[in-house]
Amino acid sequence: MIDWINTIAQGLLLGGLYALFALGLSLVFGVMRLVNIAHGDLILLAAFLAIVITSVLNLHPLLSLAILVPLMFILGYVLQRGLLNFTLGRDILPPLLVTFGLSILIQNGLLEVFSADSRSLPGGGIETASFQVTEHLAVGTLPLIIFATALVLTAALQLLFARTALGRAFRATSDDQQAAQLMGINNRHIYALATAVAFATIAVSGVFLALRTTIAPTDGPAQLLYGFEAVIIGGLGSIWGTFAGGVILGVAQAIGFRMDPGWGVLSGHVAFLAVLLFKPTGLLGKGS
Repeated sequence: MIDWINTIAQGLLLGGLYALFALGLSLVFGVMRLVNIAHGDLILLAAFLAIVITSVLNLHPLLSLAILVPLMFILGYVLQRGLLNFTLGRDILPPLLVTFGLSILIQNGLLEVFSADSRSLPGGGIETASFQVTEHLAVGTLPLIIFATALVLTAALQLLFARTALGRAFRATSDDQQAAQLMGINNRHIYALATAVAFATIAVSGVFLALRTTIAPTDGPAQLLYGFEAVIIGGLGSIWGTFAGGVILGVAQAIGFRMDPGWGVLSGHVAFLAVLLFKPTGLLGKGS
């Protein structure tokens, strides 16, 4: 019994990382209906930038976020304002093609600069530290920090959408672009700000990914898949649903690994397909 409790606990903590992957993806889709194929590769880009920052400036990875988050925020704004805004419209194909091309560009750029070797961020021992909850249950310090960070960021994004003028502008442009423009909202600026916020969450997820495991330039599609599945499981348009989707995906994978080492990732995909089959709008998504 204690083994299963430990499995569920580890799955919950893993789900925090998947929720971080999914938050930016959910935000961009919710505001612009844009599926960013390059999302996973951008997470890897943030992770490798963190490796460079920590090595050059001799900073702890968590302190590197003070540089990386603003950097990614600016990159997101410039990318959306200077490129992605011109692809938006009734046809969903142009954004898909452009972000697919961006994905290829980032992957090959990372391979050229960093080679195909796997790397990680040294955390000064935090990545291996743990504490005893009970006599038979230990919890990793880093996974707990990741889970808490995902929880805080999810709550912050929910408050941003629900309680601020920027959040109301996000919701207005998402609901009716033309009406929002008639009310004086600059849609292109709002879209760029939404992408900038999403890129800030990408920066956080990239650092934690590199702290938790080794990474390679070609790992981006896998992170995109986990983030996409978390968004769909939770329900499109629901920020807390995205967090719940990440947790469910993490628990499903942990149970799969507990049953058989080869079933871990497959179990997450099965959970994703089960939600699509029985509740296509997601657990907390709005029906059409």
